[in-house]
Amino acid sequence: MTKLSKKLVLATISGAMLTGTAMAAEVTAISTGRTDHQLIYEVIEDGLAALGYENGEMLTGNYPAIHLAIGQGDAHYTAVHWKPLHDDFYNNSGGDEMLVRAGPMYTNAMQGYFIDVNTAEAHGISELEQMKEDAVKSLFDTDGDGLANLTGCNPGWGCEKVIEHHLDAYELRAHVNNDKGEYFALMADTIERYKAGQPIFYTTWAPNWIMGVLQEGRDVVFLNAPFSSLPGNPDANTVWADGRNPGFGANDNFILVNKDFAESNPKAMAFFNGLRISINDLSAMMLRMNDGEKDPHQIEQIARDWIEANQADWDALIAEAMAAG
Repeated sequence: MTKLSKKLVLATISGAMLTGTAMAAEVTAISTGRTDHQLIYEVIEDGLAALGYENGEMLTGNYPAIHLAIGQGDAHYTAVHWKPLHDDFYNNSGGDEMLVRAGPMYTNAMQGYFIDVNTAEAHGISELEQMKEDAVKSLFDTDGDGLANLTGCNPGWGCEKVIEHHLDAYELRAHVNNDKGEYFALMADTIERYKAGQPIFYTTWAPNWIMGVLQEGRDVVFLNAPFSSLPGNPDANTVWADGRNPGFGANDNFILVNKDFAESNPKAMAFFNGLRISINDLSAMMLRMNDGEKDPHQIEQIARDWIEANQADWDALIAEAMAAG
C-alpha cells in the first residue's frame, strides 16, 4: 500500500483521471491500513471486479485525511465511515457538496467501556463514575501515578474525540489516563494482562475481534456512563433500549464516496448502496484473522468464504448493479 502523504503529491496530475470519466477503469480506495478493515475491502474489490472495474493501489491515512482525500478527489471511496461518529470529518471535507454516503453496510454498531469481570465482582464496580474513587482507580493504575489507565483509541480516530470529551464532561480527567497509541498493540498488552489475572480497563466496539476474545459476561463487564454527552452534542441520547448507557452513540457504517465519482458510476453506486455485511459476520471474519489467518491470501479467502456463504444474495446484488449502468 502507498501512503497518502506520498500519493497526494500526484493529486494535481491524477485528479481529473479519478473523477472525469463516465465509467472509471480503475477505482482507488483509501483505508486506515488496518488488516481487519482489509476484510471489507476484499469483499468490495471482488464486487467491483465483477462489475468490470480494476482495483487500483490502495491509499492509507488516518480518518481526517481519508475524508479529505475523498472530498478532494484523491480517492474514490472508503469502506468504513461511521455516522454519527465521523460527522465532523464529513462536514470538514466538503459535506454533501463533495461526498456521498452509500449504504448503510451495517447498522447499530456499539462501543463502550469495559473492565474484567473478576475485578468488577470483587469490588462491586458497574459504573464509569466509580473511577473517581481512590480505591477503584488504583486497581487499574498500570504506571504508578495513582490514576486509572484506560486503553483508548488512536489519536485522530473518532472514538478518541469522544473519550477526550467524556474525560471533561464526566469530570474524570483527574482520575483516568487515556492511553493513546496503536490501539491493537495496546489491546494485545491489555489481553496479556488479563490472562495474567490483572485488572484491565479499556474501550472497544463491534464489529471487532476483541469482542470474541474478551466476551461480555464471561470475561468482562460493561460500565455505565453517568449520562449522555457527545462532542458537539451535549443533548445526545446514548441510552440503549435495555436502559444501559455506554456514553457512545450507536453508529451506522456507510461506504463514503467522492460525489463526482458517484454521479458518474451508477453501477458502483448500486453495488455500494446494496452491500450488506452484518456485524456478527464481520466480527466472525475478524476473529478468524486474529486467530492466525493473517496472510494476504488468507484474508482474501475469508472474504471469498463470506461471498460463497451468501452467494444467492451476492449474485442478485451484482446483477442489480450491472443493470443500473
